[in-house]
Parts: sequence; structure tokens; C-alpha cells
Amino acid sequence: MLNAFIILVTVGAAALLLYPKLAQARLWRAAITPLASIIGSGFLVLGPILDTSYGKYAPLVMLALCLMAYCFGAAIRFNIARRADETTGRNATENSFETAASWALAFAYVISVAYYLNLLGSFAVSMTPFNTAIDAKLVTSVVFMVILIIGWTKGFHALERVEQVSVGVKLAIIAGLLFGLGWYFVKTAVAGDLIVQPPKVGGIHALTIFAGLLVTVQGFETSRYLGADYSASERIRSMKLAQWLSTAIYMLYIILLSYSIQPDARHLSETAIIDLMAVVAPILPLLLIAAAISAQFSAAVADTGGSGGLIAELTGGRVSTRKGYAILVAIGLVLTWAASVFEIISYASRAFALYYAIQSAIAAIGAWQNSGGRPKAVGFAALAVLGIAIAIFGVSAEG
Repeated sequence: MLNAFIILVTVGAAALLLYPKLAQARLWRAAITPLASIIGSGFLVLGPILDTSYGKYAPLVMLALCLMAYCFGAAIRFNIARRADETTGRNATENSFETAASWALAFAYVISVAYYLNLLGSFAVSMTPFNTAIDAKLVTSVVFMVILIIGWTKGFHALERVEQVSVGVKLAIIAGLLFGLGWYFVKTAVAGDLIVQPPKVGGIHALTIFAGLLVTVQGFETSRYLGADYSASERIRSMKLAQWLSTAIYMLYIILLSYSIQPDARHLSETAIIDLMAVVAPILPLLLIAAAISAQFSAAVADTGGSGGLIAELTGGRVSTRKGYAILVAIGLVLTWAASVFEIISYASRAFALYYAIQSAIAAIGAWQNSGGRPKAVGFAALAVLGIAIAIFGVSAEG
């Protein structure tokens, strides 16, 4: 019966997301891009990592991750507003930092695509007879080549509709998962069997793992690059909406998971969520695999396009967009065969942390120039230091 209810909730959520008044509302349309990025890949891996590593403190760690991301988002929102304010001009230092931030973002996209596609490969083989690390990497490599061929020959415009559909599918499946997990949590609580697991890590190691997880709540910066379609005020409001909604979803998810399902600390893998959800309902692993494959492919396409475009722009066209795609795929294949998914997650977190550090430094410079803005400038400067620290010290959850 629970399977039927989960499917009903999933279908209902999909229908709601497709409801014309919601789907066509400007604020929601502006928020859906960052929201989908924030609760995309991270949703698949973050629960088992936090549950296994931090035990009963997992919800507090999740809250800290979301609050840290919101603070970095505040720096980007400040920069959006400042760029839109025609009465304030940027100085040469800010412009130089902006160029550096764009390079950092292009590099972060390269690693994030490897992260997305390695997750895709792992989930694609997870319930097949070919569930090995080598087979997962082979699937990832094939998808890399497919993306390169599409980008090199036809571009990604033909896939934009696929991306929009996958966002709706992913969010609807997450709604079904949360319903099933909530049902299981209540049943476990009524039976008096809730779990209070002690943390597995502590001290400096706990902090460095935390630093290596920033990418799992990343994605809000996409609002910064929607200026062709939305005003500065719309992008700022939509980013706030996306971050608060994703925080609510993540907090509900980690609370329900941490206290109702015993993690397998001996076998923490990128697809551990499948085994955990199989305890809740047989339908959930199948839904998660469908969500993972569609979501990771669309996210990889979006970041490949973003990275190729940024590289072409930053090199003044000396490196074409197509060559940018080729560079991305080459680096992605090296990462695929040289590193684990958890290591790639930590690399991606560190790359995005560098981007956020530079954006925070830009915000600090801008705020310092405003009368009364110096306390805010100090806060942004502290964020820049935090971002640099994460970029240096972040490690993988299996490290």
C-alpha cells in the first residue's frame, strides 16, 4: 500500500509542478534553476554521508551547511544588486576579481560535470549484474563521449527541453521519497525504535569532511547568470526562495533519515541511498535511479554548456566553445578513472569554494566603498577567508 501512496504523491507533485499558474509564474521560473541545482546530486549522496559520519548530529551539520551556503549566497546577491545599480561603478580591482571568479567557475563546472556523470554511472549499474566500479566508470566514459559529440556537432539547445522535464521529474520523486520516509519515521517512532547513532568522526577530521561537502548544497550561484531573462530584484528574490526551500527539504530529509534508518558504516558508497530506501519501500530505489539518471545527465549538459561558453568568453574566442567542451571531457575522463566519486565531490566543493571566496571578496570591496557598509564588508571578507580555507582543507568523506 505504501508503494501506491508514494506513486500517488509523486504523480501529484509532478502535476502541481506542471500546473500552468505555478509553472508560468516568473518568481517560480526564476527559482527553479537554482533550486534544481541545489537539491540535485547532493540529495542522492548527502544523507548517507552525514548519517554515517555525524550520526545524531547530522541534522545540525546539515543546517550548518545550508546556513554557510546562504551566507555565500548573500555575497552573490549583494554583487547582483551592485552590478544593477547604475549609480555605483566597479573599480579595476573588482573587475579583475570578477575575471578570476569566472575562471574559477569554469574550472568548477569541469569538475562538477565529472561529479554528475560519475554519479550517473554508479546509479545506472547499481541494480544490474554489472554493479562494479569499472562498469560504472565505463558507463560514465560513454556518456562523456555522447555529450562531447552532441556539443561538438549540434550544440545543447536541442536538449533544453529535456533539462526542464528532468527538473520536474527529480522534484516530484523527491516529494515521493520524503512521503515514504516520513511514513517510515512515524512507524518507527510509534514502535519506539528511533535510532540515536553516535558520530563516527570528530575534531579536525569532522571539519574537513564538512568543508568537502559544500558542492552538495551548491547551485544558487546560477541566479547570478540569469540576467538576460530576469531583473536583479527577481534574481535576488528567487535565489532566496530557492535557498530557503532547499534548506527546508534537506532538513526534513536528514531528520527523517538519521533517526529512523541504521546506516551501514562499513559500506559507505555513492549509491548507499538505494539500499537505505529499499528498507522504506521497494518502489523507492527504482524511482531514485530514474531521478539520478535524468537529473545527472541534464545537470552535466547544463554545466558543460556553461563551462564551454565561459572558456570561449574568457579567452576572447581563442579557445572555441567546442574546444572548451573537449577540454572538459578530457579532464572529466581523467578524474573518472583516477578518483572515486567521493574524491571528485571534495574536489568540486573546493573549486566552488574558491569561486565563492572570490565573489565574497568582490562583495567586501563593494561594501567597503559604501557609507555604513563596513560591518557588512567585514562579514564578506570573513566569508572570503572561509572559502579559501575550504578550498585548501576540504577532504572526501571516505578520506
